[in-house]
Amino acid sequence: MTATLERTTARTTDARITGGSSEIIHTDVTMTPSPIEHLTPQQIEQLGRELDEIRTETMDSLGEKDAQYIRRVIAAQRYLEIGGRAALFFSGNPIAWVAGTAALSASKILDNMEVGHNIIHGQWDWMRDPRIHSSTWEWDNVTPADHWKNSHNKVHHTYTNVVGHDNDLGYGIMRVDDAQKWFPGYLVQPVTQFINATLFEYGIAAYDLELGKNWATRHENPEWVAEAKKVVNKIKKQAGKDYLLFPLLAGPNALSTLGANVVANLVRNYWTHSVIMCGHFPAGVKTFTKHSIDGETRGEWYLRQMLGSANITGSTAMHIATGHLSYQIEHHLFPDMPSRRYPEIAPKIEALFDKYGLEYVTGPLHKQVGSAWSEIIRLSLPNDTSLGQTIRILRTKGMKGLRARARQTRYSYAR
Repeated sequence: MTATLERTTARTTDARITGGSSEIIHTDVTMTPSPIEHLTPQQIEQLGRELDEIRTETMDSLGEKDAQYIRRVIAAQRYLEIGGRAALFFSGNPIAWVAGTAALSASKILDNMEVGHNIIHGQWDWMRDPRIHSSTWEWDNVTPADHWKNSHNKVHHTYTNVVGHDNDLGYGIMRVDDAQKWFPGYLVQPVTQFINATLFEYGIAAYDLELGKNWATRHENPEWVAEAKKVVNKIKKQAGKDYLLFPLLAGPNALSTLGANVVANLVRNYWTHSVIMCGHFPAGVKTFTKHSIDGETRGEWYLRQMLGSANITGSTAMHIATGHLSYQIEHHLFPDMPSRRYPEIAPKIEALFDKYGLEYVTGPLHKQVGSAWSEIIRLSLPNDTSLGQTIRILRTKGMKGLRARARQTRYSYAR
């Protein structure tokens, strides 16, 4: 028997989820009317038990085919990188430049999404392969893996879409809910989000460090300074590889190779940003009040993941390119389940949505991207205020008029 199959499958639900039951419903959706008002506490706990059964059945069936899958994907990613970088040695030729840039872009997307993100989640720890383990894996990204584990795995997946707790919801720089107080600075959030998408890996690194929160007190916080140095060293390593070493190795084609590396990183950044936004920000995705997690039961935690996520429909290739985050609902229910199993369980999950009268938010990529950006624009304005109305108010009454409009519509939820 290979080491792949010498495993111990976790039969319990995620340790972060509290057990027990309740006579009241703690989940509080920031939406009127509430989409869960038809559910009883008993129904929510029954939903949790049914999801536990799906998880247990799937995790108990993991085996060699799953292990072969992730090894093949890792091999494909590495071949793409080697082939792309080799082609870019001849990047003075337009065909070689396009082929090399495309292969390198695909390599970086695979590394970040289907490989890195999922390994760091511990989806493949059951294999007991030290080369493919969350404790040892490092990815092609300026954010160190251990920083990502804390901000994403621990914080975001625990407090999914809870306004005030889950800073992945807007990354602390964006208005993400109608109930949030509006400030004039939000008017430029479509621009700041585009900048964030362009520099996404650097934005995530700063976000994981809580740079804005800690910068002023950095001299009094040597532990934070040490973590910041880890990020700086990772940036140096990544930049040195992409923008110095490989361009220099290309000799007379150094500048065109440098340009190809810049483009590959941009493609990866825009793709990753789009996929993540599609999973949490299209119309139909719910947010939750800060106090709604107090006393939260296992069933309620599951319910929040179901309501706070959205899927993307598409081909098998598209699902792999997203790291199967096109099945964001399934991923948030079972973040440590191997990603290749999400398509298998998705029909069962959708059937539970129907059974309990909940909306399974999904759609093609272009629709979900458009919906997410529509929400970014809509929430940059005061509630119930169109872009045309905003411009007219600014022309006639100035910013004071727009502030007044924001106060008037603060508790008018447009969703």
